[in-house]
Amino acid sequence: MIKLAEKGKFSNLTKIGLVLVIIIAVASIWLVKNNSKKALIESDRLKADFSLHTTSIDLEKLRSYGLPILIDFGADSCIPCKKMAPVLEALNKKYQGRVIIKFVDVWKYPEAAEGFPLQVIPTQFFFTAKGGPLLLETKPPFDVNVLSRNEDGKHILTAHQGSLTKEQLEAAFEKMGMKQ
Repeated sequence: MIKLAEKGKFSNLTKIGLVLVIIIAVASIWLVKNNSKKALIESDRLKADFSLHTTSIDLEKLRSYGLPILIDFGADSCIPCKKMAPVLEALNKKYQGRVIIKFVDVWKYPEAAEGFPLQVIPTQFFFTAKGGPLLLETKPPFDVNVLSRNEDGKHILTAHQGSLTKEQLEAAFEKMGMKQ
């Protein structure tokens, strides 16, 4: 038979163990909930960074992914832009996570084109996976304009004016360093 003193001692150990189990359970639930919230927030950020349509361009943030980048400046009501729209949609879906493709309607969001020398729409700007401009040495499958800084002559932007086909863009993605 159990003595009363031992029974009380066992009872205290049980209580301490139960409290510890509750603390661990609460901490685990808190950690899972917080990590889920962080994952959702991060997922939403990634969705925004990889979505086709945008109202602004944060080139440094996009470059941080280490992926080729195509930025197409156009307008929803521009005829050549409308011709390219389904191509951009299909390519953005097909190459999600391998190429960042952005479309900005500059008639609705002109401030998004600040820093990009636009003359006509559509105009596309091409950046390699390393963050630099697509170089002429890669022989892009279309005519390009190379834009440079006046003070040092450094190549900073590669642009194409007018619409492009799916095949031309896919060939450019390979030259921009897209991983298979």
